[in-house]
Amino acid sequence: MAPRTHPGTATGSSTPELLELAARGDQEAWGRLVEEYDGLVRSVARSFRLQAADVHDVAQTTWLRLVQHLHTIRDPERLAGWLAVTARREALSVLRAASREAPGPVVDETPDATVDLERSVVDREVARELWGSVERLSPRQQQLLVALFREELDSYDDVAARCAMPVGSIGPTRARGLSRLRREITERGLGPADL
Repeated sequence: MAPRTHPGTATGSSTPELLELAARGDQEAWGRLVEEYDGLVRSVARSFRLQAADVHDVAQTTWLRLVQHLHTIRDPERLAGWLAVTARREALSVLRAASREAPGPVVDETPDATVDLERSVVDREVARELWGSVERLSPRQQQLLVALFREELDSYDDVAARCAMPVGSIGPTRARGLSRLRREITERGLGPADL
């Protein structure tokens, strides 16, 4: 397969030549590389259902990695593959970092001033018991339920990115977690059996 050419580059137009020029500091060559391959890099990042800001970060980091390795690219004609693999690794890194973030506090210890103190104490105790039940779920179910019910996420794509799981796994994982919670809540007498 012939290398891609880029009209308008005076001294070199193939991808290998653009890489060589960019390594020497040619801004036009660098701009043409970004113009040619940025869509690919962002497409790989979006395939992981990342939020727009994370897609941008993955793209920026991928281009930074290319700058760091401009002199060591072994097969310049396969730059597209190198960029795709690098973007994939960076997207996975973003997902791993998001999954390591611990959920915030799950029980608000400050009673609402407009609520009767006795009811507030009972409500807090029930909330403590409920969140104690959530904490007994598997880490994956716990993280998903917290993301769905406590965080301000706009879509299942956001939830999937936050929990590092495919969108298709959200429904079944949620159903299993809620089913387990229902059983435990009923057994502990925290709510009606038809929850």
